[in-house]
Amino acid sequence: MKLRNCFREPIKEIFQAAEYLNQAVSFHENGEFLKAENLILKADIPEIREWTESLWGKNSPYLNFEKTVDSPPILKKEERIETRMPNKALKEKIIERDGYNCVFCGTPVIRAEIRKIIQQFYPKALKWERKNIDQHSAFQAMWLQYDHLLPHSRGGNNDLNNLVITCAPCNFARMQYTLSEVSLLNPLNRERTNYEWDGLERIKKIVVRNLI
Repeated sequence: MKLRNCFREPIKEIFQAAEYLNQAVSFHENGEFLKAENLILKADIPEIREWTESLWGKNSPYLNFEKTVDSPPILKKEERIETRMPNKALKEKIIERDGYNCVFCGTPVIRAEIRKIIQQFYPKALKWERKNIDQHSAFQAMWLQYDHLLPHSRGGNNDLNNLVITCAPCNFARMQYTLSEVSLLNPLNRERTNYEWDGLERIKKIVVRNLI
């Protein structure tokens, strides 16, 4: 199969939602809370949910799995690297290198911590329940993940060169497969176009400033 950058290119509605959310944080900073809430609601776009759901699951038409000769086996749990997720310091290094964009498809991403802060202010606009269907479509698609290039289940470690920033759809779409098994190029070995995006991280500074 032909090698590709990502499973599926992000749709324009994702970037539109990112603009809405960026504006919402700016309105929040200025104390215009109703305007901020309306924009968060506006960013919950049905087409984004359809894009996300087209990628999740083993039946996704974009997966195209093919076993390769050099594929490492799926390890038993007791055989895997003990610590699956990177620590705080390593997470910061990954973000410093990759920014707040999925290294595969370029989707702007938001850390779960930032989503939770925004949800505290706007719980009605930013829905986030247990079921996927009950989660805000933009925050779901733009959910920042620390993804292993060689999956943890296949013996992947937490070295910086094995971890990348991805969106949730790209991470969950690949599941336990290696890059070669799903015909993906290694994003660290090619040029990437990043969307100008700060991950809405500035809302943390706004909260801290208001507490002083």
